[in-house]
Order: sequence, then C-alpha cells, then structure tokens
Amino acid sequence: MYKRLLELDTQLLIYLNNLGTSSQDVFWYYITKIVFWIPLYLLFVYIVVKRFSKREALRILYTFIALITVALSLTYYVKEYVLRDRPVNNEGIFNLLRVNIQPIDYSFFSGHACNSFAITALFYLFVRKRVKNAWLFFLWPVLFSYSRIYFAVHFPSDVLVGALVGTTLALSFYMLYKKLFLRYNKSSIKA
Repeated sequence: MYKRLLELDTQLLIYLNNLGTSSQDVFWYYITKIVFWIPLYLLFVYIVVKRFSKREALRILYTFIALITVALSLTYYVKEYVLRDRPVNNEGIFNLLRVNIQPIDYSFFSGHACNSFAITALFYLFVRKRVKNAWLFFLWPVLFSYSRIYFAVHFPSDVLVGALVGTTLALSFYMLYKKLFLRYNKSSIKA
C-alpha cells in the first residue's frame, strides 16, 4: 500500500511538473521566491496593526513570531529525520522532469507549504471577522506551494503534509492565544 502511494505521488508529480512550459517558468520562479512575497507579509502586519488595539496587535505579532519559529524548526528537524530526497535529486525520475532549480537539502515535508499555510491560517483566524473576504489570502499559500511541485523540488505529498502541518500549527497557536490572553484579560478585569 505504502509503495503504491509513493508511485502515485511520483506519477502525479511528473504529470503536474510537465504541464509547465518555458514561457511559464519566469512567472513561477517569482512565485516560489520568498522575497517576492515581502509586500504581502507587510500587508498582514499593517492589517493587524490597523484592525486591533496596540496591545492586542503586539500579542498577535508575537504569536506569529512564535508560530514561525516552531514551523521552521519542525520542518528542519523532520527533514533531517526523514531524509527524503527531492524529486530533482532522484536519479530514477530526473530525466522525466522539467528541472529549473535544484536544491540539495531534503524534501519531506515542504517548508514553503508549512510556513505559508501556517502564516495565512493564523492571519485568517485573527482577521476573518474584521476583513471582508479574508479567505482570499489563501491564494498565496496555494500558489506558493504549487510552485514547489512545478519546479519538482517537492512531491505532492510533501506539499500536502506541509500544508496540513502548517494549518494545524496555526489552529494550535490560535487556541493557545485565546486561552492565554482571554484568561489574562479576565484576571486583569477582576483585579
């Protein structure tokens, strides 16, 4: 069963990767670069600062910093434990792929997917009642994550697991935030 899932994962990767064309490469190259998304990160910060009190905005931003730290660390340690080669470094399928970039570290699970879904999901949870159509921000992690398949630096399962881990971390940090700071606010009101 596991072997069959890996075969399907590889077949899906080859199919999706080969949908790309050289004329699309530049677009996806910019999508996959973290620095390209800095304006979006700044927009997230701006919205939090504008839509929340100063005190709550600081708490939210600290929560984001903690979330990103945990997501980056977890991604690193899982990659070092699992040691799954990236598709572009897999000699068995290399000739079947369109290769444009070739990182040398490990593949499972996708840090791009984990971090982008973690950031977006946590942002969404905080602003969904304050920003109309906040769900549209999920276009970023979807495009960002797909770019990793487009360039064959991750298998689809790497991206899917990264997205699930990132979203789970965001939900956990949101619940922790609510538990800690709602309790803190209630105790400070009673004092």
